[in-house]
Amino acid sequence: MQTSSDRHEYPAHWEADVVLRDGGTARIRPITVDDAERLVSFYEQVSDESKYYRFFAPYPRLSAKDVHRFTHHDFVDRVGLAATVGGEFIATVRYDRIDADGMPASSPADEAEVAFLVQDAHQGRGVASALLEHVAAVARERGIRRFAAEVLPANNKMIKVFTDAGYTQKRSFEDGVVRLEFDLEPTDRSLAVQRAREQRAEARSVQRLLAPGSVAVIGAGRTPGGVGRSVLGNLKDAGFTGRLYAVNKALQDKELDGVPAYRTVRDIPEPVDLAVVAVPAPFVPEIVAECGEHGVQGLVVVSAGYAESGPAGLARQRELVRQARTYGMRIIGPNAFGVINTSPDVRLNASLAPEMPRPGRIGLFAQSGAIGIALLSRLHRRGGGVTGVTGVSTFVSSGNRADVSGNDVVQYWYDDPNTDVALMYLESIGNPRKFTRLARRTAAAKPLVVVQGARHGGAAPQGHAVRATRLPHATVSALLRQAGVIRVDTITELVDAGLLLARQPLPAGPRVAILGNSESLGLLTYDACLAQGLRPLPPLDLTTAASAEDFHTAVSRALADGACDAVVVTAIPALGETSVADEALAEALRSAAAAAPAKPVLVVHVELGGLAEALSAAASTAPQADATAPGVASGARPFRLEQRLRTEEAAPQEARLIPAYPAAERAVRALAEAVKYAQWRREAAEPGKVPEFEDIDEKGTAEQIDMLLARGQGLTLGPQDAGELLARYGIDVRRALPAPTPDDAVAAAHTLGYPVALKTTAPHLRHRADLGGVRLDLADEEQLRRAYAELTDLFGKPEELRPVVQAMAPRGVDTVVRAVIDPAAGAVLSFGLAGAASELLGDTAHRLVPVTDRDASSLVRSIRTAPLLFGWRGSAPVDTAALEELMLRVSRLVDDHPEVVAVSLEPVVVAPHGLSVLGATVRLARAPVRDDLGPRTLPAY
Repeated sequence: MQTSSDRHEYPAHWEADVVLRDGGTARIRPITVDDAERLVSFYEQVSDESKYYRFFAPYPRLSAKDVHRFTHHDFVDRVGLAATVGGEFIATVRYDRIDADGMPASSPADEAEVAFLVQDAHQGRGVASALLEHVAAVARERGIRRFAAEVLPANNKMIKVFTDAGYTQKRSFEDGVVRLEFDLEPTDRSLAVQRAREQRAEARSVQRLLAPGSVAVIGAGRTPGGVGRSVLGNLKDAGFTGRLYAVNKALQDKELDGVPAYRTVRDIPEPVDLAVVAVPAPFVPEIVAECGEHGVQGLVVVSAGYAESGPAGLARQRELVRQARTYGMRIIGPNAFGVINTSPDVRLNASLAPEMPRPGRIGLFAQSGAIGIALLSRLHRRGGGVTGVTGVSTFVSSGNRADVSGNDVVQYWYDDPNTDVALMYLESIGNPRKFTRLARRTAAAKPLVVVQGARHGGAAPQGHAVRATRLPHATVSALLRQAGVIRVDTITELVDAGLLLARQPLPAGPRVAILGNSESLGLLTYDACLAQGLRPLPPLDLTTAASAEDFHTAVSRALADGACDAVVVTAIPALGETSVADEALAEALRSAAAAAPAKPVLVVHVELGGLAEALSAAASTAPQADATAPGVASGARPFRLEQRLRTEEAAPQEARLIPAYPAAERAVRALAEAVKYAQWRREAAEPGKVPEFEDIDEKGTAEQIDMLLARGQGLTLGPQDAGELLARYGIDVRRALPAPTPDDAVAAAHTLGYPVALKTTAPHLRHRADLGGVRLDLADEEQLRRAYAELTDLFGKPEELRPVVQAMAPRGVDTVVRAVIDPAAGAVLSFGLAGAASELLGDTAHRLVPVTDRDASSLVRSIRTAPLLFGWRGSAPVDTAALEELMLRVSRLVDDHPEVVAVSLEPVVVAPHGLSVLGATVRLARAPVRDDLGPRTLPAY
């Protein structure tokens, strides 16, 4: 788009869509010579006051020279960016590189003067803050390290943009002007500010979709049936509290089912916040344009025929997102099931679900409409499966999630006061790095339970734009658990865990009391606890003759026991006149649990429709009093706990419900997840620190990396370069000398000193001591020559084996420490024991970089073979402190230098005192232009 005289080609990677403070979107892109008319039009809509603040003098219009200057950039020393909505400028920012005297300059000058101008109608939307993030990232990319800005003292809004950004800055006042200077290197505070703004903006964008003041259903047919007509009926039946409109070009009447009807969105005289689009895909672009021009804030596109249908549909989907973002709108879908908000202030059912779920505290997100239906059904129904009624706060089924994704909904749930537990069904994770970051913060406040479908399909479902990842699913799962996500494998487990977390407090530990009226069911529960890593107490059998009072006494005693963290009650059906009745037992358990609100109580029942009904009843979610529960005989009236919960002291929605499960293993599995999550919450309260090491040479490492990368785009370092690079971070690799001949081997041994090791470095034998390619403890020249001859006789010529000689390290446990930069997940540190057995069993643990001291400690202890490091079967414990320090240094290396894309230390022999790194591989590549530390952006379409 630029002329040939410009020094750099148009930087397309600077283009980005961003979410603004009010939840709308804007596009940020470089300003080019083609933008002259847009710039003039933009400037004409800026107030005289804003122009005065920008130029420090009355400046009613731009001259031809000004327009040329502000649209011609070299994208290095002179850069201009614009924020656009509907293709028109709403704000601009530019920088000009300057020297120490404030005069125009070129590299290596590393300071630039920056200035903003925001259209008055868009001030207060966070446009300038978003532009600052992006222009700062551009400047860093072009070698600029510091911005300077001159602002009039009365321009408080712009001063606040700079001072609130979180950068290290200086402030001075001279000649009636405030001069601000600030470094562009991200700081902890600037990153915190950036992410807080990101959270508020993305949460607000979802809130606009879930709590609209008005909804238009576009494609509502004249005859019953059809998607649009169904959604319209569902909205009406749910009692939507806002304005509702039906839109269809074929409509002749002014009403449809009592809803105001219009032929187009443009005809609606009032603003429309949300449009549900239910027309065939070829007609959607016209609808989007009409909505954008009418000022609609968001779209729920239930229409199919997009990426799920093939390449042509994928192209149609990308154009849909591009078009919607042009108008500042966000999209749920396409191919979406819809959205639900049960809040009494909203009552939104803009979905294909024929019934409004009961209000409650669980948020649901599903990428699949079918799974969304299953989740709503599981939580709605009573009797069978997981019994009980637990309501929903919000529900989002994203379909192809071309725009709004699980990340956005997590941002919304984070500070949503109506959601206590979040349940998510994900078929793909478009940005695992961001998801783990958001999940870690959210999980510290409320449980986040995730089941991932298509784990073994090898590819994301059609329609999902997903970054390529080289990490196996098990690794991604481990990283999610590290972030506090409760990872389960099935929809059943998702609901099981969600019900417990929504109804009961978190357990303080793994100690479980088991009691009930069935000895066999108690033993099954005891075994299930052991299998899940819990610490069950011996089961207490109350016998089948136990009364409700016996249950109450036993539960009360267990909850009062300091050696118990949770109680599982097992119960079999009431048989005979002397057996406890369901409603009496439910009241006994409820009253006992209410007296000890800090410990969770669960029930394992066998076909107890009445008991489960009684346990789960609550005034805020129960059906009408004349409803009959499944499993209750005709004429029977199941007990309703809400009748006893209607007191002045406790509102019905605050009632503590006891979850009931039809199988011991399901109840215990849910409890085990709650125990692990509670432990994570306690540890997350003190997350540890990334240590500072005084002997790290960060600057020297950067210079060495630049020098090495000058040889090529990506390369694997040789032993000498790798050893030198690692040594700058305090990681010493034992010297290994090449031995192409026996005489060279002997010379190397004399240099290193006996005893030595002789080993091959051929790729097929490297790190495979089990194949016989290593000879250890060679004490003299005779043994060395004999070992050399054995290796060449067994495996081939020296030029094939590439033998080396290395001084012997102290005996210990062989381990492996690796770090890799994954394009989707970011930097990941891995640890395991060396050897084929660990590789075969997949016994490797992972943590996201940067790793804290607490992370390193847990990493060492989280592999199944960890006992070998701590004195298993009488062996000497090894120096795990030295191992943890090594991992922290590797983490610092890859975190400080994103050009280090892979590090492998193998083997690392950990002795009782100290450790030895015997082999190291380091790979370098140019760092990505943008990463998770860069400016906030929406995923590219």
